[in-house]
Amino acid sequence: MLNEISQPLLQPRRSDAGERVRHAARRPLAKLWVGTAIAIAAFGTAWLVYLYRDSGAVAHADSAAPQVVASKPLVRELNSTLGFLGQFSAVEHVELRAQVGGTLKEIHFKDGNIVHKDDLLFVIDPVPYEIKLAEATAQMENATARLDLAKRELARAQMLKRNGVVSVENLDQRTSDQEAAQAALDDAQAQIRDARFDLDHCRISAPFTGRIGTHLVSVGNLVAGSRGASSPTTLLATLVSLDPIYLDFDMSESDYLAFSRERAKQKGVLADKIEIALSDEADFNRKGTLDFVDNALERSSGTIHARATVPNGDLFLTPGSFARIQLALGALAMTILVPDAAVLPDQNRHLVLTVAPDGTVVPKTVETGDARGGLRVIRSGLNANDRVIIEGLPFASPGSKVSSKDGDIRYAAVSQDIRQTQ
Repeated sequence: MLNEISQPLLQPRRSDAGERVRHAARRPLAKLWVGTAIAIAAFGTAWLVYLYRDSGAVAHADSAAPQVVASKPLVRELNSTLGFLGQFSAVEHVELRAQVGGTLKEIHFKDGNIVHKDDLLFVIDPVPYEIKLAEATAQMENATARLDLAKRELARAQMLKRNGVVSVENLDQRTSDQEAAQAALDDAQAQIRDARFDLDHCRISAPFTGRIGTHLVSVGNLVAGSRGASSPTTLLATLVSLDPIYLDFDMSESDYLAFSRERAKQKGVLADKIEIALSDEADFNRKGTLDFVDNALERSSGTIHARATVPNGDLFLTPGSFARIQLALGALAMTILVPDAAVLPDQNRHLVLTVAPDGTVVPKTVETGDARGGLRVIRSGLNANDRVIIEGLPFASPGSKVSSKDGDIRYAAVSQDIRQTQ
């Protein structure tokens, strides 16, 4: 009985112990979940703070004004000039053609070489013309003998006439015979000169000193010749002179008017000096003289042709090559210059972007001139106190705000006639 009663009383005690064990086992797991949740919440808060700060930095960066480099224009004392692009041409240009026909026997030059006046260039087979000269010489000798006989017979007839032996008709016949013999002699002499002309022109020489081109006919070819070009002739080669050399260029109507007005002030002859730079040269070290301006403007282009003569003692300048020209107009004057890259084309005008005191980009319409010292001359539209954007142009637009720092504009070369103003 006691066992039966005590058994149920002991059962609840075992159950309470088990519950306590299970509850103790769940405590570390709950703490783990709580810790994990706290860590996740802290990480999320830090991430949100990071995103907020990053977005604020981006927004601040987007709101910052772009930076450019600006400088006041360079002001120098320069002589007023006009700039042109010209092309060299030969003063003398000749096509060497034969005046007599025949077989080409000799060529006495190397293609592209410098040849001098009277140098032998080509030889055409002279044999046919030597034969012709020999025939003319024989005819002259025969005519000379006939003339001598006619003169003796005329003298004899005149003596007999004075003695009354010969009639007047006989005297007239002797006189006629002498005149015919004289005409035959004159004709023979003319044929000799003709034959000698042909023979001499079998040898073709250089008419002046210059550079010869390639030979267009090889030895052994038959050459067609004509004295007066009355029939087709064979072109043998071309020859151009080199010293001096012409430099041809065209003036626009506005440039021509400026040039003419300045010449009227000077009241001098047309002997204006020009400075020349080749396409691969930065400095205008070569000199020339403007000695020709045409008498009318071309209606189609609105330009007038001009020409300068340039010394070429070293024979370096070649016909057909191009050069830049500076034509001085007047005395030294204050000139504004900016880098060529700072001048922006805008349809039919040019703009220069400047920075106002409050950082606003202000465009200015300018009239440009020629290039001087690696810079562009500004004739009007800009003053010496403007701050011109010389770097960072892609980041500047009219009306926008920019942050600018000071730059420097430098002249590439200083010549004797140019002085920088302080």
